[in-house]
Amino acid sequence: MSTTETKTTELTELLPDELLERFRDRAKGYDERNEFFHEDLAELKVQGYLRMFAAEDDGGLGFGLQQVAAAQRRLATAAPATALAINMHLVWTGVAHLLARRGDDSLHYVLQEAVAGEVFAFGNSEAGNDSVLFDSNTVAQPLGDGSYSFTGTKIFTSLSPAWTRLGIFGKDASGEEPVLVHAFISRDAPGYTIKDDWNTLGMRASQSSTTVLDGVVAPAERVFRKLPVGPNADPLIFSIFACFETLLAAVYTGLGERALQIGVATVKKRTSKKYDGKTYAQDPDIRWRIADAALAMDGLYPQLDSLARDVDNLADHGAQWFPKMVGLKVRATETARTVVDLIIRVSGGGTYFAGNELGRLYRDVLAGIFHPSDDESAHSTIANAWLGPVEP
Repeated sequence: MSTTETKTTELTELLPDELLERFRDRAKGYDERNEFFHEDLAELKVQGYLRMFAAEDDGGLGFGLQQVAAAQRRLATAAPATALAINMHLVWTGVAHLLARRGDDSLHYVLQEAVAGEVFAFGNSEAGNDSVLFDSNTVAQPLGDGSYSFTGTKIFTSLSPAWTRLGIFGKDASGEEPVLVHAFISRDAPGYTIKDDWNTLGMRASQSSTTVLDGVVAPAERVFRKLPVGPNADPLIFSIFACFETLLAAVYTGLGERALQIGVATVKKRTSKKYDGKTYAQDPDIRWRIADAALAMDGLYPQLDSLARDVDNLADHGAQWFPKMVGLKVRATETARTVVDLIIRVSGGGTYFAGNELGRLYRDVLAGIFHPSDDESAHSTIANAWLGPVEP
């Protein structure tokens, strides 16, 4: 059996068609009720999905980023909001995995706890902080014993109803040079509030509520990095970007893939009076749009797969690593948005009704605009890599 066939078999065993159909059936209700995907999460846990990055010796599935990205792409064809939220758990377990692959076992406990059933979430995003990981509006206050208290507001905290471990960071300005402090807090820790404010246009099942940190304490053993303010080459930063951008791209690639599947099935069924009752699959204009969508998607699959494989294989892209990662994310989100729009145009007015799957995908795909790195930041990163920084 070839490597490709082996990976395909593993994915269909992990996410069998009947499981995806259940997810797809539930996605409509989650969206309509603005409700978290509790049933999906329970089934994913049973499948071992949350321990994909953990080594087999630790009780995990032993997957690398390439396999996890393929799994997320497949999951997103059924339930994009479920896949998007699960991404945040997979980012942290992926970071732990990538660090270990590079000789740093400082987050091995993340993988062990994921195997034990803990759910990790990503609590780094802040309103108005366009420096993303290179600065923070949250105050990290040292408490003298190695622990820190954190005060600030985190937005888009996916998995809000379910996380048991939240990764956060803030700025400690108490010394001569400010440092950015990265840590995990537990759900049972006092000093934070999750707002009931998730009522969005799309990706509603992700329940990415605002989290207000009001002096919540991360114990010393859960403070895992202190980094200078501004860009730096620490492996943690690389690992976060590699997992975050690649897995986001996987979700939106799966969303676009599903839109194309729906479009093909729809135009094969819709009939045209103009063409004597033949299906729209015979209309040259419709065929052009379907071909356009397929052409766009065909460029994404190998890019996603090859970049994830390069991360797994410790490839050396030097200064081009970050341009490649942000470029993949922007291309995936923008291509998926274009493809969904094309498919809606060939699928008829029924897509405009509430409850239609394409209508939901149309709303869900818009979220891709807001994830880091955004279009402006990505272009700046790529321009700097090719042209150097803007002269003062």
